[in-house]
Amino acid sequence: MTPSFQRTHTCGELSDNQVGDTVTLCGWVHTRRDHGGLIFIDLWDKFGLTQVVLNPQIDKLAHQEAQALRGNFVIAVTGKVRPRPAGMVNAKLKTGAIEVYIDDMEILNKSETPPFPGWDETEISEVLRLKYRYLDLRSDVLQRNLKLRYDITRTVRNFLHGEKFIEVETPMLTKSTPEGARDYLVPSRLNPEKFYALPQSPQLFKQILMISGMDRYFQIVKCFRDEDLRNDRQPEFTQIDMELSFIDEPALFKLVEGMIAAIYKESLGITIETPFAILKYQEALDRFGSDKPDMRFDLELIDLSEVVAGTDFKVFDQALKNGGQVKALNVKKSTDVLSRKILDDLTEVAKTYGAKGMAWIKVNTNGLQSPIIKFFKPEMLDALIAKVGGEVGDTIVFAADKPKIVADSLANVRLAIAKLMNLIDPKKICLTWITEFPLVEYDETEKRYTAMHHPFTSPLAEDLDKFESDPAGMRARAYDLVLNGNEIGGGSIRIHQSDVQQKMFGLLGIDEKEAHEKFGFLLDALQYGAPPHGGIAFGLDRIAMLLAGADSIRDVIAFPKTQKASCLMTQAPSDIDPKQLKELKLKFDLS
Repeated sequence: MTPSFQRTHTCGELSDNQVGDTVTLCGWVHTRRDHGGLIFIDLWDKFGLTQVVLNPQIDKLAHQEAQALRGNFVIAVTGKVRPRPAGMVNAKLKTGAIEVYIDDMEILNKSETPPFPGWDETEISEVLRLKYRYLDLRSDVLQRNLKLRYDITRTVRNFLHGEKFIEVETPMLTKSTPEGARDYLVPSRLNPEKFYALPQSPQLFKQILMISGMDRYFQIVKCFRDEDLRNDRQPEFTQIDMELSFIDEPALFKLVEGMIAAIYKESLGITIETPFAILKYQEALDRFGSDKPDMRFDLELIDLSEVVAGTDFKVFDQALKNGGQVKALNVKKSTDVLSRKILDDLTEVAKTYGAKGMAWIKVNTNGLQSPIIKFFKPEMLDALIAKVGGEVGDTIVFAADKPKIVADSLANVRLAIAKLMNLIDPKKICLTWITEFPLVEYDETEKRYTAMHHPFTSPLAEDLDKFESDPAGMRARAYDLVLNGNEIGGGSIRIHQSDVQQKMFGLLGIDEKEAHEKFGFLLDALQYGAPPHGGIAFGLDRIAMLLAGADSIRDVIAFPKTQKASCLMTQAPSDIDPKQLKELKLKFDLS
């Protein structure tokens, strides 16, 4: 029904400045309270709540109609703004100093009784929330989160416009190329038995845009990956994607830091410090066990391999003889907190990441306490305690195994300890660049090298002669940006020379024929004056989640999928009409 009068104000803007004015509000009935003769309604829209009052002495007909009002009815009201009575001001509301006495009311739409009130902050199952997402989206939290997400994208567009970028859309229906995850495939009706792929990223297109002379491109773009999901993954996600010609790492870092600073300032009113810290990949692993370290607290890994060499403790000795290492964390002032049960729980955390166990030593006032100290000579224990800076009250926890297992297990024990001991200041913002990743890693299953980022990442100039002699030692001109232990973006300087790209394909076991079948259009383009170029892509969903303080990216996406990649509201994916399958020359093979 079209209202017979036009809204003059939203439900979140009236104050004592409008006292005496006649206004018209439209919105949803949030709550209705019948106080004898007077009926009070909290009227809601996305801007806030306003209390409106129906008095039979002012408008008897409106008061009678109000008897039928229920939560979620959509109404329009016209009335005079009055100050609330003394002692009745609601300081929690922006409109809490006033109320509107109604002269006229119109019911624009009725509502069935909802499965849950859309504004209810009580615990509601996620299944119910996602099935009735249109109700869930009325909550203050999701309204605020989506506004924050918009503020981020608005800021990004304005900032990049000021830096001479242009936004260019790239195709959604494209060629299937291997980029580390399964593609979502779309059958072509006009080309039977052939398929498009939904893009995992615009990687190849944005490089071709640089070859075309666009100089600086960006796009806030949907990407698709058919992979197992978790709290920070969705089958369709949004990237802040950019590519620049004639750029190197310092210049790109400075530009990105300005953009991130603008996001914080415009979205949250927070000023952050630049430039960000820079850690090389190997240093990050050595110090924190992770290439996305949370550096809001100081707990670092300490290598004890040399100190404990020759120990009688078989766990350490065997690990070292097998080419492994022994590392430790010194948890300061923790002996009273880290009980035997908690240490056992932390051991289970370490085992989750491949460790066979976790040893520990407590430094007490009367000496060292641990089941393992009997295996060490006094001088070795003294050297060990000195190496970790051990003092009375400290607990030292150890991992001994292959370097990757040691890093993974202690990195996660480190985070578990930080949460347990409240070592993390939730207000602290720590942004860190991670650089010089390995160019490739060896896949033991396939017995070949695979690209650590993607096949178009350039090696460092000083490593270009190692394609044949030492591929495992080659470092990439790749970089990630980490926010409080979460990777929010990653990119690289690209290979822009055909001969280097061919060498990279050769290293990855991709012969010339296969390379042209999969990437021929890029290889062709590289032969026509490709400039040096590089770029980066940020996960918009993840940035919004972290800035909103949400637990899942589902809380910053309007219509997210479940962990099984289904939409409970629309019931997608769904069965397809056999007629459509026939048009596409497809049939099910259930054998």
